[in-house]
Amino acid sequence: MNICAYSYEAYLQRVKSFHGHLAPGVIIGGFMVDLAMKHLPEGQFFDAVCETPVCLPDAVQILTPCTVGNGWLSIVNFGKFAVTLYEKYNGKGVRVYLDAEKLNTWPEIRDWYLKKKKKHEQNSDVLLAQIKEAGHGLLSAQHVQVEPEKVRRKKLGPVGVCPVCGEAYPSNDGDKCCNCQGETPYRNVIAVNAK
Repeated sequence: MNICAYSYEAYLQRVKSFHGHLAPGVIIGGFMVDLAMKHLPEGQFFDAVCETPVCLPDAVQILTPCTVGNGWLSIVNFGKFAVTLYEKYNGKGVRVYLDAEKLNTWPEIRDWYLKKKKKHEQNSDVLLAQIKEAGHGLLSAQHVQVEPEKVRRKKLGPVGVCPVCGEAYPSNDGDKCCNCQGETPYRNVIAVNAK
C-alpha cells in the first residue's frame, strides 16, 4: 500500500517527523491527496485548497510541492475535511472529502471525526488500524472548476516603513502597520538582545 511516492510505513514516519505525532487527520489526509493525484494528469503544475486549517494542510505539504509559504496551498476555513488539487492556470481539479455516509462501517473513525468520544476515550490503536484498512474507502471525489483568484493569497503590494515601530509592512494596510493600529496579539513587548 502506497500513499503517493511513499510506502504506508514511510508516510507514517514523515507524518511523525513533520506533524509531531501520528495524527489521524494527517494520515487520512495522505489518502485524500493520493486519491486526488490519481485523478490529475501527470506533469501538470497544480495548486491546492484545504477547507480546514486542521491537520489536512500538513498532508498536502508532506506529499506535494504546495505549501502555505510558497502560496500554492490556500486554506479556506469552511470547517470541512476536504482538499482540492487543481491545475494552477485553468482551474480544473479534483476535490476529495471525508464522506460522512461512509463512516458507519468504521465506528472508531466515525466517533473520532464526529467527536462522539473525547480524545482520552478513543482507542488510538483501533483508530489507526481502521484508517489503514479503510484507506480510500472513507473518501469521495468530485471534479471541480476552481476560480483561482478567489483562493490565491493576495500579493503584498508596495512596502513601507512604519513610522511608529520602524518595521517594514505592506503600505496598503494604512499609514502605519496593523500591529501599531492595534490589531496585535501581543502585549508587554520587551526587546531581547540578539547575539
